Amino acid sequence: MGTPNETQGAGAFIVSEANGSASRDTATLLSGQNGKAGYVLGRVTLGAATAAAVAGNTGNGTFGSVTVGATAKPGVYRLTCIEPATNAGKFQVEDPDGIVVGVATVAAEFVGGGLTFTIADGATDFVSGDSFTVTVAAGSGKYKLVDKDATDGSKAAVAILYADVDASAADKKCVIIARLAEVNADELNFGDLDAGQIATAKTELAARTIIVREAI
Repeated sequence: MGTPNETQGAGAFIVSEANGSASRDTATLLSGQNGKAGYVLGRVTLGAATAAAVAGNTGNGTFGSVTVGATAKPGVYRLTCIEPATNAGKFQVEDPDGIVVGVATVAAEFVGGGLTFTIADGATDFVSGDSFTVTVAAGSGKYKLVDKDATDGSKAAVAILYADVDASAADKKCVIIARLAEVNADELNFGDLDAGQIATAKTELAARTIIVREAI
Protein backbone atom coordinates (compact mmCIF):
# COMPACT_ATOMS: atom_id res chain seq x y z
CA MET A 1 0.00 0.00 0.00
CA GLY A 2 1.32 3.42 -0.90
CA THR A 3 1.63 5.68 2.13
CA PRO A 4 1.91 9.38 1.38
CA ASN A 5 4.38 11.69 3.04
CA GLU A 6 2.40 13.71 5.60
CA THR A 7 3.95 16.91 4.24
CA GLN A 8 3.57 16.26 0.51
CA GLY A 9 2.22 19.21 -1.40
CA ALA A 10 -1.18 19.58 -2.94
CA GLY A 11 -1.53 17.38 -5.99
CA ALA A 12 1.97 15.93 -5.59
CA PHE A 13 0.58 12.48 -6.44
CA ILE A 14 -0.56 13.62 -9.91
CA VAL A 15 1.43 12.38 -12.90
CA SER A 16 -0.82 14.03 -15.47
CA GLU A 17 -4.31 15.52 -15.66
CA ALA A 18 -6.60 17.14 -18.20
CA ASN A 19 -6.24 20.76 -19.26
CA GLY A 20 -7.79 23.44 -17.09
CA SER A 21 -9.88 22.05 -14.26
CA ALA A 22 -11.47 19.15 -16.17
CA SER A 23 -9.98 16.56 -13.79
CA ARG A 24 -11.06 18.34 -10.62
CA ASP A 25 -14.29 18.88 -8.72
CA THR A 26 -15.21 20.76 -5.58
CA ALA A 27 -16.67 18.44 -2.96
CA THR A 28 -17.32 18.08 0.77
CA LEU A 29 -15.06 16.03 3.04
CA LEU A 30 -17.13 14.37 5.77
CA SER A 31 -16.47 15.51 9.33
CA GLY A 32 -14.26 13.38 11.55
CA GLN A 33 -11.33 13.15 9.13
CA ASN A 34 -8.04 14.95 8.93
CA GLY A 35 -7.64 14.42 5.21
CA LYS A 36 -4.28 14.42 3.45
CA ALA A 37 -3.40 14.92 -0.19
CA GLY A 38 -3.51 11.51 -1.85
CA TYR A 39 -6.33 10.03 0.24
CA VAL A 40 -8.36 7.64 -1.92
CA LEU A 41 -11.98 8.54 -1.33
CA GLY A 42 -15.36 6.88 -1.37
CA ARG A 43 -18.68 8.74 -1.50
CA VAL A 44 -21.62 8.42 0.88
CA THR A 45 -24.45 7.54 -1.51
CA LEU A 46 -26.78 5.55 0.78
CA GLY A 47 -28.75 6.46 3.88
CA ALA A 48 -31.13 4.60 6.20
CA ALA A 49 -34.06 2.46 5.05
CA THR A 50 -37.69 2.58 6.17
CA ALA A 51 -40.37 -0.03 5.47
CA ALA A 52 -44.14 0.41 5.25
CA ALA A 53 -47.14 -1.76 4.48
CA VAL A 54 -49.14 -0.57 1.49
CA ALA A 55 -52.68 0.55 2.39
CA GLY A 56 -55.29 -2.13 1.75
CA ASN A 57 -53.23 -5.18 2.71
CA THR A 58 -55.28 -8.13 3.97
CA GLY A 59 -52.45 -9.78 5.88
CA ASN A 60 -51.33 -8.01 9.03
CA GLY A 61 -47.82 -9.38 9.32
CA THR A 62 -45.14 -6.85 10.13
CA PHE A 63 -41.83 -5.80 8.63
CA GLY A 64 -38.73 -5.98 10.80
CA SER A 65 -35.74 -3.68 10.70
CA VAL A 66 -33.88 -3.32 7.41
CA THR A 67 -30.11 -3.48 7.05
CA VAL A 68 -28.75 -1.57 4.06
CA GLY A 69 -25.77 -3.16 2.34
CA ALA A 70 -23.13 -1.65 0.09
CA THR A 71 -24.89 -2.77 -3.10
CA ALA A 72 -28.28 -1.26 -2.24
CA LYS A 73 -29.79 1.43 -4.45
CA PRO A 74 -31.37 4.65 -3.19
CA GLY A 75 -35.08 4.77 -3.92
CA VAL A 76 -38.15 2.61 -3.35
CA TYR A 77 -38.07 -1.20 -3.34
CA ARG A 78 -41.44 -2.94 -3.76
CA LEU A 79 -42.35 -6.31 -2.23
CA THR A 80 -45.47 -8.06 -3.57
CA CYS A 81 -47.05 -11.27 -2.27
CA ILE A 82 -47.02 -13.78 -5.12
CA GLU A 83 -47.60 -17.03 -3.22
CA PRO A 84 -49.92 -16.90 -0.21
CA ALA A 85 -49.77 -19.68 2.38
CA THR A 86 -51.07 -20.36 5.86
CA ASN A 87 -48.70 -18.73 8.36
CA ALA A 88 -46.23 -18.21 5.52
CA GLY A 89 -46.10 -16.83 1.99
CA LYS A 90 -43.62 -15.49 -0.55
CA PHE A 91 -42.98 -11.91 -1.69
CA GLN A 92 -41.28 -10.90 -4.95
CA VAL A 93 -38.73 -8.15 -4.30
CA GLU A 94 -38.08 -5.47 -6.94
CA ASP A 95 -35.38 -2.82 -6.63
CA PRO A 96 -35.95 0.89 -7.45
CA ASP A 97 -35.24 0.17 -11.13
CA GLY A 98 -37.92 -2.51 -11.28
CA ILE A 99 -35.41 -5.36 -11.36
CA VAL A 100 -36.43 -8.50 -9.47
CA VAL A 101 -33.69 -9.20 -6.91
CA GLY A 102 -35.20 -12.22 -5.20
CA VAL A 103 -38.14 -13.77 -3.39
CA ALA A 104 -38.61 -13.24 0.35
CA THR A 105 -40.26 -15.97 2.44
CA VAL A 106 -42.37 -14.90 5.42
CA ALA A 107 -40.60 -15.55 8.75
CA ALA A 108 -37.24 -16.17 7.03
CA GLU A 109 -34.40 -13.71 6.62
CA PHE A 110 -34.08 -12.29 3.11
CA VAL A 111 -30.75 -11.10 1.71
CA GLY A 112 -30.70 -9.58 -1.74
CA GLY A 113 -30.54 -6.35 -3.71
CA GLY A 114 -28.36 -4.87 -1.00
CA LEU A 115 -31.02 -5.32 1.72
CA THR A 116 -31.42 -7.71 4.65
CA PHE A 117 -34.79 -8.03 6.41
CA THR A 118 -37.48 -10.40 7.70
CA ILE A 119 -41.24 -10.20 7.15
CA ALA A 120 -43.03 -11.54 10.24
CA ASP A 121 -46.25 -13.55 10.05
CA GLY A 122 -49.41 -12.03 11.51
CA ALA A 123 -52.74 -13.25 12.84
CA THR A 124 -54.26 -12.76 9.38
CA ASP A 125 -52.41 -14.39 6.49
CA PHE A 126 -51.21 -12.42 3.51
CA VAL A 127 -53.06 -12.74 0.20
CA SER A 128 -51.83 -12.27 -3.37
CA GLY A 129 -51.11 -8.64 -4.08
CA ASP A 130 -50.40 -7.60 -0.49
CA SER A 131 -47.30 -5.48 -0.57
CA PHE A 132 -44.69 -3.47 1.29
CA THR A 133 -42.36 -0.70 0.25
CA VAL A 134 -38.81 -0.21 1.49
CA THR A 135 -37.42 3.26 0.89
CA VAL A 136 -33.63 3.64 0.95
CA ALA A 137 -32.67 7.26 1.47
CA ALA A 138 -30.01 8.88 -0.67
CA GLY A 139 -26.75 9.50 1.14
CA SER A 140 -25.23 12.89 1.82
CA GLY A 141 -22.97 12.77 -1.22
CA LYS A 142 -20.01 13.69 0.98
CA TYR A 143 -16.60 12.03 0.66
CA LYS A 144 -14.54 9.99 3.12
CA LEU A 145 -11.51 7.73 3.10
CA VAL A 146 -12.48 4.59 1.18
CA ASP A 147 -13.66 1.79 3.47
CA LYS A 148 -14.33 -1.72 2.16
CA ASP A 149 -16.47 -2.50 5.22
CA ALA A 150 -18.74 0.51 4.67
CA THR A 151 -22.43 0.08 3.85
CA ASP A 152 -23.11 3.73 3.01
CA GLY A 153 -21.70 3.60 -0.52
CA SER A 154 -18.18 4.67 0.41
CA LYS A 155 -16.91 1.14 -0.17
CA ALA A 156 -16.13 2.05 -3.79
CA ALA A 157 -13.10 4.20 -4.62
CA VAL A 158 -14.27 7.14 -6.70
CA ALA A 159 -11.84 10.04 -6.24
CA ILE A 160 -8.60 11.29 -4.66
CA LEU A 161 -8.21 14.20 -2.26
CA TYR A 162 -6.16 16.91 -3.97
CA ALA A 163 -4.82 18.77 -0.91
CA ASP A 164 -4.76 18.50 2.88
CA VAL A 165 -8.13 19.34 4.47
CA ASP A 166 -8.76 19.07 8.20
CA ALA A 167 -12.42 18.12 8.65
CA SER A 168 -11.86 16.71 12.14
CA ALA A 169 -14.48 18.94 13.74
CA ALA A 170 -16.87 19.67 10.87
CA ASP A 171 -17.50 19.05 7.19
CA LYS A 172 -15.10 20.99 4.97
CA LYS A 173 -15.05 21.92 1.32
CA CYS A 174 -12.28 20.24 -0.62
CA VAL A 175 -10.95 19.66 -4.10
CA ILE A 176 -10.85 16.16 -5.52
CA ILE A 177 -9.37 14.48 -8.56
CA ALA A 178 -12.51 12.93 -10.05
CA ARG A 179 -11.52 11.87 -13.59
CA LEU A 180 -9.04 12.06 -16.47
CA ALA A 181 -5.81 11.74 -14.51
CA GLU A 182 -2.76 9.55 -13.98
CA VAL A 183 -1.55 9.26 -10.38
CA ASN A 184 1.46 7.84 -8.58
CA ALA A 185 0.62 4.72 -6.56
CA ASP A 186 3.40 5.47 -4.07
CA GLU A 187 1.78 8.79 -3.12
CA LEU A 188 -1.70 7.43 -2.39
CA ASN A 189 -3.30 6.40 0.91
CA PHE A 190 -5.81 3.56 0.75
CA GLY A 191 -6.53 3.55 4.48
CA ASP A 192 -6.93 0.07 5.98
CA LEU A 193 -7.41 -1.77 2.69
CA ASP A 194 -5.45 -4.98 2.19
CA ALA A 195 -3.60 -5.83 -1.01
CA GLY A 196 -6.58 -7.43 -2.71
CA GLN A 197 -8.87 -4.54 -1.77
CA ILE A 198 -6.32 -2.03 -3.03
CA ALA A 199 -6.27 -3.83 -6.37
CA THR A 200 -10.07 -3.54 -6.48
CA ALA A 201 -9.90 0.14 -5.58
CA LYS A 202 -7.44 0.77 -8.42
CA THR A 203 -9.85 -0.90 -10.84
CA GLU A 204 -12.68 1.26 -9.52
CA LEU A 205 -10.59 4.39 -10.04
CA ALA A 206 -9.67 3.25 -13.55
CA ALA A 207 -13.39 2.96 -14.34
CA ARG A 208 -13.53 6.69 -13.61
CA THR A 209 -10.48 7.34 -15.84
CA ILE A 210 -8.13 7.80 -12.89
CA ILE A 211 -5.19 5.56 -13.73
CA VAL A 212 -2.86 4.48 -10.93
CA ARG A 213 0.71 4.14 -12.19
CA GLU A 214 3.19 1.94 -10.33
CA ALA A 215 6.89 2.66 -9.63
CA ILE A 216 6.98 6.12 -11.19
